[in-house]
Amino acid sequence: MRRPAVAGQFYPSRKEELEKMLRKFLELKKDGRVIACISPHAGYIYSGKTAGKVHSLLPDAETFVIVCPNHTGYGLPVAVSTQSWKTPLGEVESDLEFIRAMPKRIVAEDELAHVEEHSAEVQIPFLQFAHENFRIVVICMRLQDEETAKEVAEEIIEAEKRTKRRIVVIASSDMHHYLSDAECRKRDRVIIDAILSMDIAKYYTKIYEMDASVCGCGPIAVAMNYAKHKNAKAELVDYSTSGEVADKNFVVGYAGIVFRA
Repeated sequence: MRRPAVAGQFYPSRKEELEKMLRKFLELKKDGRVIACISPHAGYIYSGKTAGKVHSLLPDAETFVIVCPNHTGYGLPVAVSTQSWKTPLGEVESDLEFIRAMPKRIVAEDELAHVEEHSAEVQIPFLQFAHENFRIVVICMRLQDEETAKEVAEEIIEAEKRTKRRIVVIASSDMHHYLSDAECRKRDRVIIDAILSMDIAKYYTKIYEMDASVCGCGPIAVAMNYAKHKNAKAELVDYSTSGEVADKNFVVGYAGIVFRA
């Protein structure tokens, strides 16, 4: 079992407090056309509002595939967890059949990458609060280049076909880090516009040109690749920065985006 690493830090460790916070952030309007999304992963006091706007739209699914960046440097370059994941709201099983169905051309089973990584963990309480009877597949990316993102998406698509699972892909990412509020919003707009264009090559060009500090640029591209395969369109549902609750001189940006087919 993968035990919570950031309960009591990024979100409340007590079930009652966590449910109260989630109730504040979630106004469920489940949309069956949503097949993927981008959701931020900071402490809930900073990014919970934006994450809640995204999670409120996610339809019920058999399996939620959470693709996150690797902040710790531990583990394999692209690592999928096979353990169950525990939060203060209970335990969620990994979808082992789906994981076995992945071709494993670039994704490999590895737990070390996940032990202290917060960026997938913070998505799970939202799912537990909003959905029942689901499993998860958590993929942690240390390699985040364009080709790797394409290959990860292909593995997800292949496993989806083999298992006939009803899935939703969640890319866990914040936007730019540690800029003034005005500069962060300006730079984030460029990246968000590239995402909304669904042009993955253009998106990576902007990431590299701007030396963008978008921590989950690879997971975002996985969601874009998956969404393109489904002929989906992207929509920005919320944007905020940590400057709305903290210092405006030193902020992180948060974009909530859904992909509808």
